Amino acid sequence: MLEFFSKPLVRLITSILILIGLVGVFYWSVLFMRSQDAPRIVLAAVSLIVGVVGIWALYLSVDNLVDALPTRPRDIIRPYVFIAPALTVMSVYLLYPGIRTIWVSFFEYRRGRGGPTPGTFGLDNYISLFTDSSILISFRNNLLWLILVPMFAVSIGLIVAVLVDRIKWEKYAKSLIFLPMAISFVGASIIWRFIYYRAPFGAQIGLLNAIRVNLLGLDPVGFLRIQPWNNLFLIVIMIWLQTGFAMVILSSAVKGVPSSLLEAARIDGAGEFRIFFQVIIPYIGPTILTVTTTITILVLKVFDVVYVMTSGNFDTNVIANVMYQQMFVQGNFGRGSAAAVLLFVAVLPIMIHNIRSMEARR
Repeated sequence: MLEFFSKPLVRLITSILILIGLVGVFYWSVLFMRSQDAPRIVLAAVSLIVGVVGIWALYLSVDNLVDALPTRPRDIIRPYVFIAPALTVMSVYLLYPGIRTIWVSFFEYRRGRGGPTPGTFGLDNYISLFTDSSILISFRNNLLWLILVPMFAVSIGLIVAVLVDRIKWEKYAKSLIFLPMAISFVGASIIWRFIYYRAPFGAQIGLLNAIRVNLLGLDPVGFLRIQPWNNLFLIVIMIWLQTGFAMVILSSAVKGVPSSLLEAARIDGAGEFRIFFQVIIPYIGPTILTVTTTITILVLKVFDVVYVMTSGNFDTNVIANVMYQQMFVQGNFGRGSAAAVLLFVAVLPIMIHNIRSMEARR
């Protein structure tokens, strides 16, 4: 009897049956997890058991199916078996939503309707984005963010990386500068909201207005309402958050500059400023470019800071916030999808450049 069950054919049939059963279990678990009446402890137990044991059984059964193949196709197929779940998840949660968003962006699609309005296929959503004056302000603001945040974050990070490298308490100074990276964008926005806050009456609890009133004897100012300077006040928050990131990466690059190269420059009579601009910066140029592009991608998608601080009011809107407002506030999914596509198109070239740069360094 044991010899019968050890035959390859029986293993193959057993693996197929297990695979079919697992598909049924996964389908049931998805439906069960959407239940509103099931106790949370039961939902947690089901997700844990199906997520761990189920995936393990899935890999095991599929691996047995691959073992039944001839040697050459088996060696070719096996790697794809192990990456198939990840590819499936990416397809379901990234590829399909992306294609769907692009498709919806060409239609008039509003909340409450079962689908796109018939006969509305075209570029109207994109045209409306580029002709609406309030949305054009968001493009202007994004361009301002795009120029100032990477420029100042990378520049300050590089200067700090070079200067802090020469002091005794280097690790403590770097820890303080890097500390904002541990704070979420929402948390940082709340902190800075109290810094910029102007109380309508009573004592000024906002830091800047408290200094103006109590120390300088000036009137309080609504910093987030002063146009167009309020955009700069928001940009300061992102610079404060990203300077630590730039400093850490660039500090590692600066430490990688060969000491022999620096000594040779000093022997030739080069001063510290000349060494900085003509030796250090050219040597770590690829790292500077990578950090700059990484921060640029983050800036293009900025949403949290603007949403928490001003909700896009007072001419501080950005593209990501336009997408949110069009989709989830006004219910105009077509125009919101068009804004999302524009944001994706803006980020895509920078991502491709980063990927090519990483491949070139291998």
